[in-house]
Amino acid sequence: MVSAADRVKNPVRSSVWLETRQPARSRRTDQPAGLDRERITAASVRLLDAEGLARFSMRRLAAELNVTAMSLYWYVDTKDDLLELALDAVYSEIAPPPAAPWQDRLRAVAAAYRGLLVRHVWVSPLAGRFLNLGPHALLVTRTVRDVIRATGLPPESHGGALSAVFQFVYGFGTAEGRFARRSAEAGLSQDEYVRQARAAIQEQPRLDGFVEDSPGLMAARGGATVEETRERDFAVALDLLIAGIDAMRERARQGLSSPAPCPP
Repeated sequence: MVSAADRVKNPVRSSVWLETRQPARSRRTDQPAGLDRERITAASVRLLDAEGLARFSMRRLAAELNVTAMSLYWYVDTKDDLLELALDAVYSEIAPPPAAPWQDRLRAVAAAYRGLLVRHVWVSPLAGRFLNLGPHALLVTRTVRDVIRATGLPPESHGGALSAVFQFVYGFGTAEGRFARRSAEAGLSQDEYVRQARAAIQEQPRLDGFVEDSPGLMAARGGATVEETRERDFAVALDLLIAGIDAMRERARQGLSSPAPCPP
């Protein structure tokens, strides 16, 4: 088993995908039949979806699989290994988009990433915790890079464009997923949760300034549900980012430098 001290000494090696040595234990004949990494990973995803990251443990996973906790250590060395395997497994839900203009491909990948973050709330805190070197994560990275290259932006702008779009999607999807789970845990629909929260806020005089524009904003939304409003906001935000990429590409085509930032 890889110790915590060993991982601290060599943090770059702290990935299940970089382990080239043999498993720490040799499989014995009395191990549970049918238990393998794929089954363990699938069970980890189900458990994380149902109970969340905070409650996930080797002991809880073993109970889910009806095996002993020690049985799991024949296939992985640590809980982090399992989390990294689970993270890569759900990245398989982001399929490369079909051939289309880059704008449509970008919207498709962004929507798929958003959906992933909403369905699997535990992904957000793990996304930056691991090196994401699994086969599905690498395929997503290749897909995103292909779309960004297709924009026609100069290479030095690729990183910024990628960050603008996918860090936006990360933040949007993370907030959406957490709000959906909070509403569900309260036994309410998202619309019911919003109505109750708005009523509670309106009962607080000190928050009058905070909510004074709310009626106008709600009227502008035309009585849309939380889901409809969120879909509209996501589409508008993504259109703004795509328009910005188009504008920067046109400036680069004309040989113009980027505008100087405004003074603070």
